[in-house]
Amino acid sequence: MAGCGAGTPFLRQLSLLLLLHLGGTLGCASVTVSPPIVPLGSAVRASCTVQRELCHGLEQGRVRISWMLDNKLVAGSQRQGPGGTEVSNLTLPRFNHTQARLFCCVEWNGTRQRVGMAEIRAGYPPAKPLNLSCVLNLGDYGLTCQWQQGTDSHLPTSVVLKCTGSRAQAVTGCTPRGGHSHCTVPRRLLQLYRQMEIWVSATNALGTAESEHLRIDPMDVAKLDPPTLQSIQSIPFQTDCIALAWDVAWGTEHMELQCELRYRAPEDPAWALVTGIVGQAGTAQRCGFLFGTQYRFQMRCRRSSASPLASWSEWSPSRNYTTHEKAPAGKLDAWWGAQPAGAGGRLEVQLRWKAPRQREANGRVLGYRVTLSPRRRGRDPPTVCNTTLTQCNFSVPAATRRVYLSAYNAAGESAPTEVILLERTGQPLAGLRAVPGGERSLWVHWEAPLAPAIAYVLEWQRVAAEPGHCSSCWQMERDGAATAALIQDGIEPFQRYNISLYPLYEGSVGVPIHTTAYSQQKAPSHAPKLHLKRISKSEAELCWEPLPVEMQNGFITSYTIFWASSNTNVASATVTPSLSSFAIRGLKPSTLYKVHIMASTAAGSTNGTSLTLVTTVLDDGEIQFLFLSLGLVFVGLVVLLICFQKNERMKEQLWPSVPDPANSSLGKWVPAALPQEPLLAAREPGPAAISTVTVLEGEPGKQPGKEPPGLAAAPAALPRPYVRQEAPGEPVQYARLGGAGYRGQRLLPEPAPRFYENLRGRGDGGGDWGVLEEPPATFPLLQGLRLGGAEELHECRAD
Repeated sequence: MAGCGAGTPFLRQLSLLLLLHLGGTLGCASVTVSPPIVPLGSAVRASCTVQRELCHGLEQGRVRISWMLDNKLVAGSQRQGPGGTEVSNLTLPRFNHTQARLFCCVEWNGTRQRVGMAEIRAGYPPAKPLNLSCVLNLGDYGLTCQWQQGTDSHLPTSVVLKCTGSRAQAVTGCTPRGGHSHCTVPRRLLQLYRQMEIWVSATNALGTAESEHLRIDPMDVAKLDPPTLQSIQSIPFQTDCIALAWDVAWGTEHMELQCELRYRAPEDPAWALVTGIVGQAGTAQRCGFLFGTQYRFQMRCRRSSASPLASWSEWSPSRNYTTHEKAPAGKLDAWWGAQPAGAGGRLEVQLRWKAPRQREANGRVLGYRVTLSPRRRGRDPPTVCNTTLTQCNFSVPAATRRVYLSAYNAAGESAPTEVILLERTGQPLAGLRAVPGGERSLWVHWEAPLAPAIAYVLEWQRVAAEPGHCSSCWQMERDGAATAALIQDGIEPFQRYNISLYPLYEGSVGVPIHTTAYSQQKAPSHAPKLHLKRISKSEAELCWEPLPVEMQNGFITSYTIFWASSNTNVASATVTPSLSSFAIRGLKPSTLYKVHIMASTAAGSTNGTSLTLVTTVLDDGEIQFLFLSLGLVFVGLVVLLICFQKNERMKEQLWPSVPDPANSSLGKWVPAALPQEPLLAAREPGPAAISTVTVLEGEPGKQPGKEPPGLAAAPAALPRPYVRQEAPGEPVQYARLGGAGYRGQRLLPEPAPRFYENLRGRGDGGGDWGVLEEPPATFPLLQGLRLGGAEELHECRAD
């Protein structure tokens, strides 16, 4: 016996099991439930009585009783009973389980142990069996009955089929096995050709239910074997009637039978039923069949004296028969289009027509013929078209206004249908719209014209990238008062159709009115591919090509463009389907963006692939302005340089002309041989460092470069040279320069000075040139030399 509690150590549980098994606590408690089977949802009362002396280990101390409903603890009351017993009572106000176990437990050594148990079941009374029917099998004459069980009662239920004769007591005819709802009453319990009463009884602990009592003669519900169709033929010839011969099944020749015949053509939606065929065997006639049509025939029978509950035999095996043909009848619905054929005065005509219905075709149509005049006795009119199709293109004289169309089969040719080639100049309709009529159909609605119409012609054509033509995609509505029509031929979902409506008036055809429609829409197959048309630092212009009609799957309601960068949220904009470009504004310069487009219809949306773009640093205008500015600066510099080159005055101001001392007369003097230093006079020294050259101011009023006339003839006195030694082996000559030279010019390092003899000349008033006796302490820089002229100034000034 298992414990109710959990968590008890293993050794303690083992000792408790041994104790209970050896001591026999099973017999120390009793549980009673009143009642053990109750209606579902009703109250249940239980009582548990524990005898202390019979429970080993429970003799000492107080006994505590508790209850468990399956694994759920429930509370009850406890009291002391007679004879030292402990009694606990429990009331369950609503028992909602179909089956449960109720345990009585006691506390022992800190654990809860089960000492008693009772099973409780709940459910409903049995439901009434329904639709009892029986069939007598003529092979073994057993009566097989079947019925429908009612709702489940959740309780064990006994079902039996009972039967009784007119004066006999009710007996159990049969008991279904395995929960089935049918069984067979043996022949020994049946009374053939007499009324019997049969019913089904269902019983459980909460009650009994019976089906409706069935009162039948077992022979009335006998199921016969099906008859056999012997032959079918048309009688008389050229009528729509047939004669059918049939024979009954073996074993039913002595019975009066009631039979039914059914037939159907391949295109018929349901069987046509012929009732009231009575007799043992023979023939039956039936009229109203179509010519040149294949039919499928079947037949079944039952006893003619049977009750309405009697069973029919199975349908006989099918027999096919094709009725004979007849020349096509009726008029053909025709529609045309005509246009001039250019030079030659001809008219190109495209004629289309509807194939006749089976009732009018009277067989298999072999072809169609178009002539320019109706057929007359003994003379065949000229034929312009003979085809097996339902359209024909031909050329006729421009004055032709009528052609004649006829259909023919193996039995003959139909009466010609006159087709009048009217001009399409009549009044058009005021409005036209089309809505889905189903997955493969369209409803077309229009407003009635002011002038009375005699008919309407509807044309529709699937819109595709490759143009085509559907010869059967049109229909004629012969009701002139109609304002709606259903199109069903050639309509596919997710395809766009152009629809045209022509009103037909007396003597003219109205100008057509057009619309487009889908029978069913869905999301586009693809979204357009984005292309970058123009980009700047804050704006990007995108463009795309419209989707092909085959990819749209519906009317495009909008395009939505999404864009985002790594630092911003996704932004979007919606544009109308008529646009094929969009400019995104407010972008950040030099930033990467991802852009994609979404195409939407009324039934869904499809996203396109992503396009990555990067905005520029500058706009095109700014870049142009920058390049223009740089160009202007460059051009200005070039112009300025040219101006400086051409303008001597400006050139003289910015770049003054500095005389080259190497080209002066001083540079052309030949140095005299110095007797004191023959070695120095003989050799040519290297560059000497000149410390100071002093330029003497000329006398006031004396022009530089001009000598007084009186002094020109005076002999020049040779000065005595004076040499200052700057460094060993480096002599420097000092000269005294006269005249007004340039001041403030720096001495050019090239070319190097040479040694010259100091010449003694006459000064002002016939005096001699002064000779430097002592070397100067410093020499100012050479300020400038004046080239050209008759006089060279070489006067130096001592400190």
